[in-house]
Amino acid sequence: MKSNLAGLGKKERSQLATVLKASPAVITPKQVALALQIERSKAAQLLALWSKKGWVSRIKHGVYIPISLQSSTTEIMADEPWVIAKSLFSPCYVGGWSAAEHWDFTEQIFNSVMIFTTKKVATRDMDLNGVRFTIKTIKPERIFGMKTIWLQNQKVEISDPSRTIVDAFNDPATVGGMRMASDMLDRYMRSEHKNLELLFESARKMKNTAIFKRLGFVFSVKWKDESKFIHNARKSIKSGYSQLDPAVPGKTLVTQWGLWVPSDWKKEIAK
Repeated sequence: MKSNLAGLGKKERSQLATVLKASPAVITPKQVALALQIERSKAAQLLALWSKKGWVSRIKHGVYIPISLQSSTTEIMADEPWVIAKSLFSPCYVGGWSAAEHWDFTEQIFNSVMIFTTKKVATRDMDLNGVRFTIKTIKPERIFGMKTIWLQNQKVEISDPSRTIVDAFNDPATVGGMRMASDMLDRYMRSEHKNLELLFESARKMKNTAIFKRLGFVFSVKWKDESKFIHNARKSIKSGYSQLDPAVPGKTLVTQWGLWVPSDWKKEIAK
């Protein structure tokens, strides 16, 4: 493959190496200015020059991804989109289907990284230089139940296994729907991550009674032996009705759990 990269002089290469050491995943003019002790305007000019020569790639205004100094092509494939997400959306965490993949709760492959953030974003779906993100904005008090993973010498937060299940039952769309959430729960219950006390406490902290309605319903048809959890879930629900899957409005009301259940769950209801 023919290289499209322009050469770097000794000074430029030294400057870029210094910047990459300080900011290995995502680069901004502010970070360049700090790393090289230069004015931000000069830093912005350097980034523009490096981008033109193909040594960094602009993914949005004022934000760049580095290309390896050993690279022979300008084609970019971000190694660690989780690290990029932290730089762009912090405070945030990797969750939903991405966390489900990490904890081995699903074998389905998704084409974007699911990020939960307290930042307000203009669009839910973003494509940044070929790296696709799906963003869900949450309240600051819902930043809890995390595990830390080290990537490129940086800490990245991901929802822990129990919180991953709770997020799925809070908003099934973040894992591809309620069927997927139910399948994830099956894997969770059979895994070393099973911790029903933590699952209940994480659900309680969310302050959304629909979570307990959905969890209680699925437990009552798939995990009937977990009577303590089912009892506690029933005590935690409030009056009123919720949808089992907001994306698929149900026509059958399960009064025990205050849930409208879609027709494709008839077999479960009959059990």
